Amino acid sequence: MSPTFHSLRYPNYRLWFGGALVANIGTWMQRVAQDWLVLTQLTDDSGVAVGITIALQFAPFLFLSAWAGVLADRLDRRRLLIATQASMGVLAAGLGALVLSGQVQLWHVYVFAGLLGCVAAIDAPARQTFVADIVPKERLSNAVGLNSASFNAARLIGPGTAGLLIAAVGTGWVFLINAATFAATILALVRMRRDQLRVAPPVRRGRGQIREGIAYVRHRSDIVVIMVVVGVVSTFGLNFQLTSAMMARTEFDKGPQEFGILGSVLAIGSLAGALLAARRERPRVRLVIGAAFGFGVATGVMALMPTYPSYVVATIPVGLASLTMMTAANSTIQMSTDPAMRGRVMSLYMVVFLGATPVGSPVVGWIGETFGARWAIGVGSISALLVSVVAALWAARRWRVRVRYRLLSRPHLEVRHPDGPEARAEAARAIAEQQAEDRATAA
Repeated sequence: MSPTFHSLRYPNYRLWFGGALVANIGTWMQRVAQDWLVLTQLTDDSGVAVGITIALQFAPFLFLSAWAGVLADRLDRRRLLIATQASMGVLAAGLGALVLSGQVQLWHVYVFAGLLGCVAAIDAPARQTFVADIVPKERLSNAVGLNSASFNAARLIGPGTAGLLIAAVGTGWVFLINAATFAATILALVRMRRDQLRVAPPVRRGRGQIREGIAYVRHRSDIVVIMVVVGVVSTFGLNFQLTSAMMARTEFDKGPQEFGILGSVLAIGSLAGALLAARRERPRVRLVIGAAFGFGVATGVMALMPTYPSYVVATIPVGLASLTMMTAANSTIQMSTDPAMRGRVMSLYMVVFLGATPVGSPVVGWIGETFGARWAIGVGSISALLVSVVAALWAARRWRVRVRYRLLSRPHLEVRHPDGPEARAEAARAIAEQQAEDRATAA
């Protein structure tokens, strides 16, 4: 089997991958349907209303993620995921029924977006860390990359399918179909072989566990750099639900099918990035920073595209850069974190990654309404370029980064940072191995 798909050798991971793929397709369909419902049926092309909807869906991450991370460390993650997936299915069915009844109003969508966000905030840390229960540690990076491939393969299928369904039967049925897809994930979780799960010992109840997670992150400069870069890019740049809807509707005067196509084509680049990430054994901080810079360049080019076809093509490198940044950040944090702290650390990461959206979406929506949809994308491009350059300069100075290029030998480009966290971790491992050898010799 190709190294790219190595994690699929494990039966439990195959179940997880298949169930997640079906559920993710439904999720992307609902995202497109929700934004189109707000933009075209419940408002008069209001980017602010779409931004508020997205903000309400992600705002709970700011308030619940830290607590949800403690739950992920304390509880059986498989059972927790069954409960959250079932709850999200019920909410999707409720919104679909409301739309089909003809009684839906804007505030209804706001309420359902907020409730869905609450459940998703609890689901996210458990979902992110559950991968470590399914595959061995040496395959964790590969599994994270394949998870992203599943998510973006769904993005390739979901938005376009949603656009066709909206045009054919309306948004209400899209919500009901999404509700049914959650059954796939629940079935996969139920059928997993428990004896093959690699479950870390649960963390006992205690006071100050959230503070422990914050203190752990505060003393890890590599994780702090990743969170700052991802947080800024997420706040102002990863608003494709909003910016794609505004570009399709106001700049190019297109309908739901063309809006859905934008999300699907973006996923081509994202899927390529995910598959490349699955082959990468040891992602590093520098890859996160470099991908953020590439994202800034790609989104700047995309914002300047004059026609709909050229804009569609320009989304591909944007998807590649954004997915490379996200998978590198996720894998680097998970692989370098103490298993007993993983749930809490990932929950703090989710606060930064998804919790930034409620701050950014209304701002980006306002920029789009006031200055045009292209500037809504442009502010994300400028932010990504600035934060990546600042992070690179800080890291180079703090970790004493040294760069060597050798034309005639491999690797051609070598980057070392003797004061960086990776170097300190390697030194600590070497000291521990030497102490073990000394004890064995003494014995």
